[in-house]
Amino acid sequence: MADPSRPLLIKRYASRRLYNTETSDYVTLEDIARFIRAGRDVKIVDLKSGDDLTRQYLLQIIAEHESRGESVLPMAVLTDLVRSYTTQAQSIVPQFLAMSFDMLRDGQSRIMDAAMRPMTAMPGFDAMQTQQRAFLKAVTGGINPDWPPKAPQDDTKTSRDELDDIRAQLATLQAELAKLGK
Repeated sequence: MADPSRPLLIKRYASRRLYNTETSDYVTLEDIARFIRAGRDVKIVDLKSGDDLTRQYLLQIIAEHESRGESVLPMAVLTDLVRSYTTQAQSIVPQFLAMSFDMLRDGQSRIMDAAMRPMTAMPGFDAMQTQQRAFLKAVTGGINPDWPPKAPQDDTKTSRDELDDIRAQLATLQAELAKLGK
């Protein structure tokens, strides 16, 4: 059974074919890219020498995507990366890039978490609701500060009961507006 917490081991044979040790079959660069997109870490090693080739293959995957017009890296970033290999900046560029991607992943996670929570759990929702009530109170002269009405707690109401409730609320609002018009 595969352990998804451990990197997927891919062995490169002398023929340059890539072998997935978990499924016992040959894979392509696109297969490896799919594993990575699915959240799996991979480790690619040369079968004969034992050298770690992961970085080389990851760069090759990026280069293939870029050459097919799936550009993610702007030209200025690519140029700066090339420059960083020959300057003093070489020592800080890897840490900067790693921190930038960590921040990006963290931000994406927070956005996804916020999107999955109901509106009431969003920061500022209570303040927004309070502001809406204050606005309605100011507009109506304080006649009905509990607008909008709260949803009924009784789930056994029929659609006719709900329609009657809506009619009653509408009649109340019309009466309040008539008082304001005098």
